[in-house]
Amino acid sequence: MTLKNMKQIAVFLLIVSLSYSAVSQTDAKMSNSWPEKAEDISPLLIGEKIPIMKLPDAKNILTDVNKLGAKEPTILVFYRGGWCPYCSLQLSGLQEIKQSLDEMGYHLVAVSTDSPENLAESMGKEKLEYTLLSDADLSVAKQFGIVYNAPENYHRFLAQTSGGKNTEMLLPVPSVFIVDKEGRIQFQYINPDYKQRMDADVLKSVAKVLSEKM
Repeated sequence: MTLKNMKQIAVFLLIVSLSYSAVSQTDAKMSNSWPEKAEDISPLLIGEKIPIMKLPDAKNILTDVNKLGAKEPTILVFYRGGWCPYCSLQLSGLQEIKQSLDEMGYHLVAVSTDSPENLAESMGKEKLEYTLLSDADLSVAKQFGIVYNAPENYHRFLAQTSGGKNTEMLLPVPSVFIVDKEGRIQFQYINPDYKQRMDADVLKSVAKVLSEKM
C-alpha cells in the first residue's frame, strides 16, 4: 500500500472519530433549518438503515435504489455536482475501480444536486459507466443528514445546475456509504472539507474487506 493510501486511511479514521453536531436530524427537519457549516451536519451512522431512494437517472428514468440494493450491496457516493472539479476527479477515479467493484458484487451509485440533463453531460464528459442519480432538491441528502446551507457565492448557479429544484440553496457534504442488502450502512466516509475525497483504491480495499463479511 502506498504512502498516499496510508494517509487516506488515516484521514478516514480521523473523520469517523469526529463528533458531529448534537442537533438531531429530526429536529432539523421539523425546524426546516440546516447547518451553516459542513462541520455541523448530523449524518446517518453505521448500522442505521438508509431512507427510501427513488431518484431519476441521466435519462430522467426513476430508479429505485432500495430495490436494487436488495439484490446486491450498494456503494452510494454523494457528490456536489459535475460543476465541481474535485467531484469530476472523484467520478473518474470511481470509473477506474468500477470493474473491480462489479466483480465483488457491488452496485455503484453516485448522487448529486445536478438535474438529469447535467448528469448526462457528466457521464459523457467523464465517460462514466455506472449509475448517476439526480437528487436536485436534496430530499434524499436531507434524510442522510449531510446537507448544509451553501455559501452565497454558490446561489447563482445552484438553481441552474439543479434545474431550478434546489430552492433552499443547499449543498451535500461529499460522502461515501457502503450499504448491505438489508439497507444498513456498513461503512461511511464523510469529510467536511470538500477538497478531500476518499481515494478510489482505498475504497476498493474497504469494499473488498466488507464483501467477505456481507
